[in-house]
Amino acid sequence: MNRTQARLFTREVLPFALSLLALAVAALAVDGVLHWFDAVWIGRHLGIPGTVMIVLSLAYSLRKRGVISTGRPATLLRLHEAMAWAGSLLVLVHAGIHFNAILAWLAVWAMLINIASGLTGKYLLQRSRKRMEEARARLQSQGLTPEQLAELGYWDSLTFDAVRQWRVVHVPISLAFGVLALAHIVSVFIFWGWN
Repeated sequence: MNRTQARLFTREVLPFALSLLALAVAALAVDGVLHWFDAVWIGRHLGIPGTVMIVLSLAYSLRKRGVISTGRPATLLRLHEAMAWAGSLLVLVHAGIHFNAILAWLAVWAMLINIASGLTGKYLLQRSRKRMEEARARLQSQGLTPEQLAELGYWDSLTFDAVRQWRVVHVPISLAFGVLALAHIVSVFIFWGWN
């Protein structure tokens, strides 16, 4: 592996993998602690605050689309990432390793795919933006005119615009997760032992 590949791996691939690994390790650790203290019943109720955190994390998407006007987008993005991660952690602990609820597990898998697509978009978009800025700076240092820069950066610009469309995948996955999670919640209320 040459120096550029090593730098690419440590700067791009490793943070993505570590984010997913940290979520899995944290979920196992919290679940282990609950089992250790014979408090597994707590995990059963962690789905509620986890879902609330995930729903609140959508403020970023609402702000970005102009549905709400409060909050700074950069701050809301950081909150979106942190709250979605923490909410997903609580939902994973809530899910545990109980395989008797198909609908619930479909929702968990949709959530995990949603997390992976969100992290992929985050790191892919950062990488694309950084590469485009580096290329522009390199060309500027060669003394090219703004017209030459625009012409040479045309394909990079088109590629960057295409990469920004990752949300076309992320949003439907988010919607699928939301529908499955809502179906799970409704089924819990339908089949709850109300006696």
